[in-house]
Amino acid sequence: MDIKVWMYLVYLTISIGLTVWVARALTRNGMVFLDEVFADERLARAVNNLLVVGFYLLNLGYVTVAMRHSEPVGSTSVAMEELSLKVGLVLLVLGALHFFNVFALGRYRRNRLRQLATHPPLAPVGRLPVQHAYPQMPPGPGAPGPGAPGQGTRPAGQGQADPPAPAAPPAR
Repeated sequence: MDIKVWMYLVYLTISIGLTVWVARALTRNGMVFLDEVFADERLARAVNNLLVVGFYLLNLGYVTVAMRHSEPVGSTSVAMEELSLKVGLVLLVLGALHFFNVFALGRYRRNRLRQLATHPPLAPVGRLPVQHAYPQMPPGPGAPGPGAPGQGTRPAGQGQADPPAPAAPPAR
């Protein structure tokens, strides 16, 4: 066998091995994520199996299409360079598929949670008057007038009462 055939065999062995390893890891570890996304264990299992089948089809299809190398391979170093390029591309495809799936499922989860959430909070229609810690005492007989220190005044910084709250909008 020539160097090119050995390069193809090593490429297929590494690529298929990586595909199977990544698919098993994603299947096992992705179930927790899918349970959270779908909130239904049976649906999450079914989607997980469908994702694994799609993952195998896409990645193994790419591996077989990318295997072709039209130029002759004259040395082991050229074979290693070509092999590293092909395996690197397989790894990039694996990573891109993984991130696309996580992104799409994350968006689905956010939309599902948004639909399940209660109605959004309503905007305030007015303000309640502020209750002061020291209410104004009415002046008693012989008490000093307003503005003079004594019983009938508020502490410093306590001015006029708050303005009344605006009227509520009409009901719809």
